[in-house]
Amino acid sequence: PAAAHPSALLLPAGRSRGAIISQYYNRTARLRRRSSRPSLQQLSRAARPSLRQYDLETDPARATLEDKRSLLAKELLSLSPSQRSHMLLSVPLSLAEKRSLRQELSEQRSPPGLHARHAAPSSPCGWSKDYIILVSLRHRGQHGWSRRVAGAPLPQEPSPQRPHQAPSPQGCRHLWYRLLALLPNTQPWHYALKQISGRFGSSVLSYFLFLKTLLMFNIFSFLILLVFVVVLQAAYPPAAANHQPFTGLELLTGAGYFTHSLLYYGYYSNVTLNDPSASSPNGSAGPPTAPLLPYNMPLAYLFTVGVSFFVTCILLVYSMSRSFGESYRVGSSAGDLAVKVFCAWDFKVIQKRSVKLQCENICTQLKELLAERRSRSCPLSLCQRLGHIAVLLLAWVLSLSTVLGCVVAVHYFSEHMHMHRAPAGSEWRQEGILLVLPLTVSLLNTLMPHLYNLLAAWEKQDSPVAEVYVAICRNLLLKMGVLGLLCYQWLSRSVICSAEECWETCVGQDLYRFMVMDFIFTLLDTVFGELVWRLILEKRLKSKQRPEFDIARNVLELIYGQTLTWLGILFAPLLPAVQVLKLLLLFYIKKTSLMQNCQSPSNPWQASHMSTVFITLLCFPSFLGAAVFVSYTIWSVKPSETCGPFQGLETIYKSVKVWAELLEKSNPNIAWFTWIHQYLVENTFFLFFLSGVLLAVIYFNIQVVRGQQRIIRLLKEQIANEGEDKIFLIQKLHSVYEQKAR
Repeated sequence: PAAAHPSALLLPAGRSRGAIISQYYNRTARLRRRSSRPSLQQLSRAARPSLRQYDLETDPARATLEDKRSLLAKELLSLSPSQRSHMLLSVPLSLAEKRSLRQELSEQRSPPGLHARHAAPSSPCGWSKDYIILVSLRHRGQHGWSRRVAGAPLPQEPSPQRPHQAPSPQGCRHLWYRLLALLPNTQPWHYALKQISGRFGSSVLSYFLFLKTLLMFNIFSFLILLVFVVVLQAAYPPAAANHQPFTGLELLTGAGYFTHSLLYYGYYSNVTLNDPSASSPNGSAGPPTAPLLPYNMPLAYLFTVGVSFFVTCILLVYSMSRSFGESYRVGSSAGDLAVKVFCAWDFKVIQKRSVKLQCENICTQLKELLAERRSRSCPLSLCQRLGHIAVLLLAWVLSLSTVLGCVVAVHYFSEHMHMHRAPAGSEWRQEGILLVLPLTVSLLNTLMPHLYNLLAAWEKQDSPVAEVYVAICRNLLLKMGVLGLLCYQWLSRSVICSAEECWETCVGQDLYRFMVMDFIFTLLDTVFGELVWRLILEKRLKSKQRPEFDIARNVLELIYGQTLTWLGILFAPLLPAVQVLKLLLLFYIKKTSLMQNCQSPSNPWQASHMSTVFITLLCFPSFLGAAVFVSYTIWSVKPSETCGPFQGLETIYKSVKVWAELLEKSNPNIAWFTWIHQYLVENTFFLFFLSGVLLAVIYFNIQVVRGQQRIIRLLKEQIANEGEDKIFLIQKLHSVYEQKAR
């Protein structure tokens, strides 16, 4: 019987299946009558109304349950596929009832041979629509992204009663919606991120989402530089040829064969590429006849780097605002526990692997929510608070002392390495010495986070979220301090290269070496900190525990590598390509190590704000510092005299002024461009005005979110008061009934 079936619990209280089927049969019949009917020539005898159907509509109680079911199936067959799917979704029956109804619909259809004889072939649009619907349903069933309670029927062939149906605008619209539904499945690493979220929670997932965001930024910067600078310079190479052989050591040092290549600043020329007679950007030796579309490499180089930074800034601000809107949106996580318990399961998931993955995902989310609630309900006494504050102060003093010591050690070590350079004859020794400073900095960046983890274990923070934030702050101070010192040394030029060398190329080589060594030490830390440590725990110590994924350290490694990339765009235009390759390898290496060597967090916590924090750190300390460094180099530092697209100029920015003056002299009709350059580019008021507008927009959005949060809080208080009022009224009614009973 239906009452004994577990899925019968989904039926509304007090209603039988027969009543529900009758109600939806009548609704289906009314919908069919309202819909557009085909012509009389296309009607078959089965599609005409009968007295039996009329008798059922006027007196539904006279029909049995099987009659109602069969007539409902017949009416559903007369509808279009989209209307039939919508009607099946809205029927409040159990999953078993819907499954049997779909099976009955498929059995009542015409045989394939009869359909082929009487029905005209469907249009290509219709067949493509059916195929896309089928693929979409398969993807939803495998990955479990859909959140519907009941499944839609599989797409079927057009009804035999309407054989010559042409593709309608509604069908094309549904086709477009299905294409949009497939877009999430085309995203990179769709299933991998779902798998990570199910096994390790949102905290570990935030690291891989951040890595994916950095990958998109670098791909965009690489494409801009490739199209407007690198490809054109490769099409018009300079006269000086690269006579150094490739030995393989260049992959580590970035020197040797790579020195005179498209990788670095010094390779790019300072002439108009498609005009061989042009020699310099100052226009002193201009040709008698200019080319039709002159391409000035100095201007293209400068404008491409500027556009790359500007668009990256816009994307960062947009990502940060969007992340703020998602993580600090109205409402809180107080009601998420009930939602996860009662409404989180996806009933379209049918494959065993997808079911297991969804179970792990929901279980991890419930653990995070419960751990968050448990951390809120553990207050400390006054003595415990004072002792905890003293421990925190001492730990911060130790961590800041180590940061200062590391910065001073790097400063003196770099000066010592510059004073004791290798002799000119030993080329291999020279290139080996070039790796000593990046190796030392990468070693400090790898070892110091483990010391900070020991301090965090001694501190015993109130929650895992606070522990991650403190670790991020300490690692950020260390890396930004070392990078600030290195930027000062790169701009001084006396520490990194000799006077006859191209100092911009030397800076680009240093940044390349730092990126390569950072990647190598990241791999070593992954192997020894996760793989080897897991083997020691399992084989030697006979423990079931596994190492946990260090979110703070891994995220700061990503921010550190991205900062190096932004610092080196001006000096090495192909550095974003190196970063793209590095991020791709890091994703697969980290994912494999995470799945094989790590365990889920022992203290699960919900990383609702972690993505926002990561984007904020990437925007303000990282991108802002790199933009200030590059801007100072363009406006104030004198370029090399013998290499690069800006040789012979006082500053890099001087090339824009010279080009604007030449443009005004050659064509007085475009004097307005010089006015724009003078009052919008050179004038700092416009820059401050744009910054003020940006800050005002951010402040306005923050105030709007705060106002919405306050309204939600008031509404929740009102709902709580109404609940208390209902409880009070129910108690009064019980007391009145008890008095009457007496």
